[in-house]
Amino acid sequence: MSRLIVIEGLDGAGTTTQARLVVEALRQQGVPAHLTREPSDGPVGRLIREMLVGQHSIDGQPLSQTTFSLLFAADRLDHLQREVEPALARGEVVISDRWYHSSLAYQGTATERAWIDLLNQRARRPDLTVLLRVRAETAARRRLAAGRAQELFEDLAMQERVAAGYDQVFAALTDREPVVVLDGEREVDRVFAELMRQIAPLLPAR
Repeated sequence: MSRLIVIEGLDGAGTTTQARLVVEALRQQGVPAHLTREPSDGPVGRLIREMLVGQHSIDGQPLSQTTFSLLFAADRLDHLQREVEPALARGEVVISDRWYHSSLAYQGTATERAWIDLLNQRARRPDLTVLLRVRAETAARRRLAAGRAQELFEDLAMQERVAAGYDQVFAALTDREPVVVLDGEREVDRVFAELMRQIAPLLPAR
C-alpha cells in the first residue's frame, strides 16, 4: 500500500535525520520505502539549492520570495512526476523531507498564502504530514553544532517568523488533511518513536 508521508519543520528541527531513520526502520520491517526531499535533486531543485547559498542573484540582490514561491512550486510538480509518483506506483511508502507546507510557512511570510496554496493545487496531498516543532533558537544551535553554513532563510529573525508561520499553516490545515504536530525539542530517539507510532496505522498489515 503506497503512502506519501511528509516530515516538516525549521532548518535544524531534525526533519532530515528523522526521515532517514523512518525509512531505515520501514525497510527493516520489510516495508518498501523511498526517501526523498525538497528542494528535490531534479534540475529545478538543484537551482534552488544554489540560490539558497547565494550562488545566484539579480544585480547583487537576492531573489524575491515571489520568485522562490514559483520555483518551489515548479520543483514540486517536477519532483512529483519524476520521483514520487513512480515510487508510489511501485507500492512504496514515500517519506519526504518537506513538501508544500514549507512553501506556505517560508514564502508565506512575505507573500499571500492563498496564492502559494493555489500554485500547489496540483501537488499530491500527503497521507500524513508531521511537523517537528522546535524553537528558532534551538534550531539555530543545532545548525551551528552541525557546522552548517547559513543559508538565505536561516537568520534568527526569519526563522522566528517561519516558526510562527508553521503554526498558522498547520492550524489552518487541520480540517483539510491529516496533520500532526510533535515536540521536536526532545531527544532524537523519543521523536523517532512517536513518529513511528503516528505512521504505524498507515502501513500495510503484516
